[in-house]
Amino acid sequence: MSYRPFVVAFLVVGSSVAARAQTTTAPPRPQPQAVATTRNAPASAPAPGGKPSDASIDARANALTDNMQKNLGLTPAQTEKVRVINRRGVERVENLRVRYRANPAKMHSLIDDVSDSRLSSLKDVLAPAQFDKYQRKREEKMGLPNTQGVQGNAPPGLGGGE
Repeated sequence: MSYRPFVVAFLVVGSSVAARAQTTTAPPRPQPQAVATTRNAPASAPAPGGKPSDASIDARANALTDNMQKNLGLTPAQTEKVRVINRRGVERVENLRVRYRANPAKMHSLIDDVSDSRLSSLKDVLAPAQFDKYQRKREEKMGLPNTQGVQGNAPPGLGGGE
């Protein structure tokens, strides 16, 4: 079973959470001049010149990490490792969005690769119980049915060594 769609959706959901955490309830007003600050720009908007700003990348990565720390009970050492993994993943995804904006198929393929890499890195840092909980939470957020009890078990009556 491939987890690519799950990780991509997690990054997208995480980015929208971080974006909401940074914006006020009123939509930002246009600046009177060409001077725009990152404080008024949405978190997913690239900085002038097309490159995502470090501030928006940090904010999204920190929001993801803080959520994971709270929900998974990460140790301080795990939290810092996860923060590095999340920042690297968010930065790579944002750069791919800018670079391959005109080629969505390639962009999604490369984002899937980033997601797989991030998932593998997280699995190395999290304890098995934490990783399982992370997977379940992510699947719940995406509205997927829970298949935990079915994975790895042979269907009844089809063998399985008996």
